[in-house]
Amino acid sequence: MNNAGAVTHPIWPLFDLRLQTGELELRLPTEDDLVELIAVARAGIHPPDEMPFAVPWTELPSPEFERSAFQFHVGQRAGWKPEAWNLPLGVWDNGSPVGMQDIGARQFAATRTVNTGSWLGLPFQGRGIGKRMRQAVLALAFDHLGALGAETEAMVTNPASSRVSLGVGYRPNGHGVLSPRGSPIETDRYRMTLDDWRSRERPLVEVSGLEPCLELFGVHSTVESNL
Repeated sequence: MNNAGAVTHPIWPLFDLRLQTGELELRLPTEDDLVELIAVARAGIHPPDEMPFAVPWTELPSPEFERSAFQFHVGQRAGWKPEAWNLPLGVWDNGSPVGMQDIGARQFAATRTVNTGSWLGLPFQGRGIGKRMRQAVLALAFDHLGALGAETEAMVTNPASSRVSLGVGYRPNGHGVLSPRGSPIETDRYRMTLDDWRSRERPLVEVSGLEPCLELFGVHSTVESNL
């Protein structure tokens, strides 16, 4: 892990956090970044006849769509607590915005378990980006924050998400039900343990700017022994 460099955002050091894997960079978006990322989402994430999200936010008309997305990100920062946090990271491929990757937890200091969610613009799907951006936040969780488990969930109508989960090493962990459009849709749940993570080949992920953020995650020190 590289923590070199001055803290440029002492009040909210999460703005200095960077995850880099190959050509992909993940970071907390600024307001200007959000404008670009929301435009990627507005251009399309999924076919109109599909809904991969528990909340059908992609169906909102403009400008409600853009304003709602912006408010979501502001709300995540305003509601952040070490006991309950969600970090929505923008994803850039060779400097171009392509999507977002969330990682969050409740009572992380006790449970050592994170959950993830993501979206990727339609033009960037099918290129392995979804898998690599998931591996980037899993590296943050397992190799630096001391996570012992990671969980995620996907609707049975969204097999691409399930393929990513299985491809990075999650195991099936039961089923659930969500209803984004008023009708029940079964979901597949997945879980990965630290042993699962360590047992598989994974890409190099460089993490920088983490040390000043640790107290925000409810962590006292990084966990170098997992590397």
